[in-house]
Amino acid sequence: MTDNVEPGKYPDLSGLIKSYDVRGIVGESLTDPVARAIGAAFADAVVIPDGASEVAVGHDMRDSSPGLAAAIMAGLRDRGVNTIDIGMCSTDGLYHASGVLNLPGVMITASHNPAAYNGMKMCRALARAVGENTGLGDVRSLASAYLGDGIPQETQRGSGREHDMLPEYSAFLRELVDLRGIRPLKVVVDAANAMGGYTVPAVLGARAGLPELPLEIVPLYFELDGTFPNHEANPLDPANLVDLQAAVIEHGADIGLAFDGDADRCFAVDQTGAVVAASAITALVGLRESARELARGEQPTVIHNLISSRAVRELLVAAGATPVKAKVGHSNIKADMASHNAVFGGEHSAHFYFRDFFYADTGMLAAMHVLAALGESDGTLSDLLADYTPYAASGEINSRVDSVADALARVRAEHVDESTSTDEFDGLTVTHWDDSAPAAERWWFNVRASNTEPLLRLNVEAATPETMRIVRDAVLGTIRGE
Repeated sequence: MTDNVEPGKYPDLSGLIKSYDVRGIVGESLTDPVARAIGAAFADAVVIPDGASEVAVGHDMRDSSPGLAAAIMAGLRDRGVNTIDIGMCSTDGLYHASGVLNLPGVMITASHNPAAYNGMKMCRALARAVGENTGLGDVRSLASAYLGDGIPQETQRGSGREHDMLPEYSAFLRELVDLRGIRPLKVVVDAANAMGGYTVPAVLGARAGLPELPLEIVPLYFELDGTFPNHEANPLDPANLVDLQAAVIEHGADIGLAFDGDADRCFAVDQTGAVVAASAITALVGLRESARELARGEQPTVIHNLISSRAVRELLVAAGATPVKAKVGHSNIKADMASHNAVFGGEHSAHFYFRDFFYADTGMLAAMHVLAALGESDGTLSDLLADYTPYAASGEINSRVDSVADALARVRAEHVDESTSTDEFDGLTVTHWDDSAPAAERWWFNVRASNTEPLLRLNVEAATPETMRIVRDAVLGTIRGE
């Protein structure tokens, strides 16, 4: 490709095209000409070498998204590649199209980022991830060169067509999880004015050709608006769940669901308004998927990332499943899903992956599994999940540091001794956990560096809330040099 281009000759796109996707401010780092160059680069770096002649392109509800989608498709057609415009969709809607059509895909979205941003997620056919080492680095280099020298034009330009995939997406998910026989549930859904407001009615609501489900959906911010007038579409921030928590209590709902901007992640709150840990959902869905495989006489494998609760692994082992630890990040999870033929995978960030969904992540399918489990039980969601959250977790805490290396050295010096074990599989994990020891002595933490900023990310879990707080505060003080 163009990895060894003369420094300074071409635009630097390293701040825009990152390790896993494309993110930038519209009109500044991300413009229509840049998007067109990225489309051409994707064609030359991934699509054509893979032997594909057509690419599915979808976009979210941001004002800039249709224009960027058009620019991407123009760049693809410049290089002789045909395009299928599937229109507005969630990111998992794009993955569905890539899977059932067996085509590479591009999704125009900035996910949970604020309104000024937009971006792209790319995949190979069958929704296989495109990351730094699987094509995105080459896309970056070629796009930079095309911005400097112009896009080479094929004599035979590609053609374009349109295909609305929403009805097929809805029917596909309904086939995977049958909700028709569950008890009636009242469900509050906070779509944050983003893509959940488009997909939830299509999948869970009344739709022509699909049977009615025993769900009363209470919509919160379903109006599509890429300026996010009510709150950001980032459920990882507790402030963005406050309205959902209040609405669940106000309506006496059984459960609340929140989706991020492109609806590939799903978060839940129980009937009391308490936030459900993503690890609890990983355990719940992992056990459901494993039970199905075990009933068939198969040995199920479930992927969980390093930051997932210790309980996930314990519960899966007890059920007869094989848990496999993976590094954080969707390209890592997807690769491990495929290599292990895993039935399910979960991350602490509420990305949930399914073998039945091309090993890709889908917030909607995870939500449907939780609804099915709740609807098949007689109790509340908190009752259902009580056994899945036996430990206390800090959640991810970010600290900006002057030197990542120096901060990690301090952590090693102050928190690693003969009573602990260490693991450097993904960052530094320090474990002090003996099931025969008192609860106050059972804890672990992980510190890992951000790929893009001088940040350290800390996650702590312990057998008791008090121990978790003690360990959290001590390690944070060390990281921050306090």
